[in-house]
Order: sequence, then C-alpha cells, then structure tokens
Amino acid sequence: MNKRVEEALGILQEECAEVIVEVSKCRRFGIENKHYKSGLAHKKMLENELGDVLALVDILIEESIITHDGLNIAKQAKKDKLRLWSNLYET
Repeated sequence: MNKRVEEALGILQEECAEVIVEVSKCRRFGIENKHYKSGLAHKKMLENELGDVLALVDILIEESIITHDGLNIAKQAKKDKLRLWSNLYET
C-alpha cells in the first residue's frame, strides 16, 4: 500500500468517526437545532462531515482502491437489504 492510500485510509477512519458523532448530535439535539459553538444547524454539520467522507472516497477511487461500479453495486445491495429488513421503504 502506498503512502497516499495509507494516509487516505487513516483520514477516512477519522472522518467516519466524526460522522458518527454528528449523527448522535442530530438525534440528541435535533437536526434543525444549531450547534452551540459553530452556530450551524446540525444537518449542515452532518452534510459537511459526509462531504469529508466523500472526498476521501474520491481519493480511494483515484488510487484504484475502489471503483464507482463497485460502490454502486454495494449501494444497491444495501438498499435491497433495507427494503427487506427496515421500515425505510414502507409507504
């Protein structure tokens, strides 16, 4: 593994942890409520953290570690599982 990939994976790991923290804050304080330090709504902060993750995903694609096709297959597989095992797709 080259140094760029190693660094990208480390940063991705940290960014995923930050997404977890922000999801917790959205659930605890409300997605529309503002963060006490930044003044940004928690949904905006979540969007920012997810954007950081997507930037690292792009780098991993650039490094040929993952592919768009592979990601699309994985996304569809997850949606199929959610249709079976969650209430997200109920009408």
